[in-house]
Amino acid sequence: MTNKSADKIDFKRTLDAYKAQQGRFRMVDVPDMQYLMIDGQGDPNTSPAFTEAIEALYPTAYRLKFASKRDLGRDYVVPPLEGLWWAEDMASFTTARHKARWHWTLMLMVPDWIDQPMVTTAIGQAGAKGRPARIDDVRLRTLSEGRCVQTLHVGSFDDEADVLAELHHQYIPANRLRMAGTHHEIYLSDFRKVAPDRQRTILRQPVTPAAPHDASGR
Repeated sequence: MTNKSADKIDFKRTLDAYKAQQGRFRMVDVPDMQYLMIDGQGDPNTSPAFTEAIEALYPTAYRLKFASKRDLGRDYVVPPLEGLWWAEDMASFTTARHKARWHWTLMLMVPDWIDQPMVTTAIGQAGAKGRPARIDDVRLRTLSEGRCVQTLHVGSFDDEADVLAELHHQYIPANRLRMAGTHHEIYLSDFRKVAPDRQRTILRQPVTPAAPHDASGR
């Protein structure tokens, strides 16, 4: 008897980029990965655009999954929601927490065998009935992050500040690195269903070697 579940790829288990430990910063080389993306701005707790982005991404992602299984014979688990976050002043994340100033891109990773025509078809299907408000904003893009530092945070999003401050101001400079890309979060728990104190989130920061004068502090 064939074990059907064994044929379904779960990228959280197979990709090193989805592995992290609480209380430990780890270097990881992240391969180029493609995502369904939607941009937005503002407090994720109150911004309608944030909820609308999720409501557009998931129907598209599941239609891609079903098409991949049906047409290509390649089944997979839809990966967790992810987000890129930035602000003009990054202290908005680590100390001030001015959420209204945040910019974000919500993302769902799709396998590299998914192409643009498949995405276009999936978007059309997702928008055919009960049309999500932001379905036309869904796009397919490749994200190139390369060398990153990441850790697992367990707890409320509002409790991330101390971890991020340690990452930005201690670990990165101590290892002769500097931040080189956008703050990235991977939501291993569904924050719509899991209590804040049990949420599991990978915090990722792309880095590059610091210039000699940065490393010496001069």
